[in-house]
Order: sequence, then structure tokens, then C-alpha cells
Amino acid sequence: MTFNVPTRLETERLLLREFRHDDWRDLHAYYGDAQATRYTQGRAHSESETWRLMCTLAGHWLIRGYGPYAVEQKTSGKVLGTVGFWYPEEWPEPEIKWALARGHWGQGYAREAAAAVHQAGKTHLPEIQLISLIHADNRASVAVAEAIGASFERTIEFKQKPHAIYRHR
Repeated sequence: MTFNVPTRLETERLLLREFRHDDWRDLHAYYGDAQATRYTQGRAHSESETWRLMCTLAGHWLIRGYGPYAVEQKTSGKVLGTVGFWYPEEWPEPEIKWALARGHWGQGYAREAAAAVHQAGKTHLPEIQLISLIHADNRASVAVAEAIGASFERTIEFKQKPHAIYRHR
């Protein structure tokens, strides 16, 4: 199936765009932080692992025709993390994901970026029912999902841990 998902989205404070070679350095603020990754990756990663993870995010676009974006703060040009469409082989359904470095939490960036992705999904992927797969203890991600209109559907076991499925309508 061919999709026409834009590779660039813009919000008031953010530019969501394709990944560039040096983005891994900023992404490492997230992937290298054990506290930031406790609900998603389950551990901090080395710099070389962060680079490979960024390549995986970028490659998702080639395989699926949609994918996650680098989230760039317009004022600084700094990449805060990644937000976008995500559907690895082991995932139960395609999702809207978000992952920002801890220094950018609590400022509304995840909600702002996820809302833009949610709208792009409604416009460009209307045939795909999107979810957000959230670790049961991750209250901050639940708040983001609810803020952009997703609703709790059910709890499943995923990677030997309880995860909530929030459905985007």
C-alpha cells in the first residue's frame, strides 16, 4: 500500500522532520537516560546504540511509507526527541509514539507534536486505526494520549509487562 504522509509537519514551536545524520547526538539525551527510557526501552543505550536506533526510526519510513519524526525546537534547532507513526513487526497495531528527552518534559512539547501527528494521521492515513501503546505505569504518556483525544481501550501484556492501548479516533 502506498501512503502520501508528509515528511515534514510544523507547529507553533516545533518542526517535525526527517532525521539527519547528526540528530543522534541530541536523541542520545533521551536514549542514553535510564529514567527517560524506563517505560519504553527499559534501559539507557550507548551512543552507538542511539545512532542505530535513529537509523531504525528513519528506516521505518522506507519500509512502511510513514514513520516517526525528529522533533526540532524552532528557536534553538535542537532535536528534543521523536514523535510520529510507529509499527514494528511485534507491535499489536500501528501507533502514534512520542519520546522526548527529560529536559523537555512538562512544557507541552509532546502534546503539541503528538497532536500534529494525530491530525496528519486522520488526513493521510484514514484507513489505519492508530493506537498509543503505553506502559501501565506511565502516567505522563497517558496524559498526552488523553490530551490529543485518545481513549483507553484495554490492557494487554506486551514484552512481559502490562501496557494500555489508547485508541485514537
